[in-house]
Amino acid sequence: MALEATELVGTHVRLEPLAHGHHDGLCEAIRDGELWNLRVTLVPHPRDVRAFIDDALAAHGAGAQLAYAVVDRADGRIAGSTRFLAVNLPNRRLEIGFTFLGRSWQRTALNTEAKLLMLTHAFETWGMNRVEFLTDVRNSTSRAAIARLGAAHEGVLRQHMVMRDGWVRDSALYSITGSDWPAAKEALAGRLAHRPPVG
Repeated sequence: MALEATELVGTHVRLEPLAHGHHDGLCEAIRDGELWNLRVTLVPHPRDVRAFIDDALAAHGAGAQLAYAVVDRADGRIAGSTRFLAVNLPNRRLEIGFTFLGRSWQRTALNTEAKLLMLTHAFETWGMNRVEFLTDVRNSTSRAAIARLGAAHEGVLRQHMVMRDGWVRDSALYSITGSDWPAAKEALAGRLAHRPPVG
């Protein structure tokens, strides 16, 4: 199975395979809240977005990742980015991560629906057995959001990553398995129905 760059479309959000045409809109989303200053995430500075896209395209070419621009369907603006990564097709597992949204879109329906689209694609189109989520143990907002997806906390990977400021990060590991997915999907769809639209 190839890691096909397929667009994913919902009611509120459209996930477009990341390309250089998304550069300016992605920079604007990152400036909304100065996301590069958040110490517990890895968001590129606007001046580094071209390299960020280059790296994403190279990783897709190697069959390891598939990055998306998160597009607000209400106005066509780019809200941020997310991706499939650490793709292991023989063992039918992958990670969803490298997700960030401009401040205007945080705590709206966009991220919930984006995750629902990606998880549905992973389990029901690609036939994955397991989807993982990793985040800095210090990032309580991200950890709570991952738990709300129905993901199980499996533990902490100690001294797992070196952050831009030199901090050696411990990463919290979560997963949803194929057997978890039906219940998680139902719960996510229910949450999405009660999420506020953008704005």
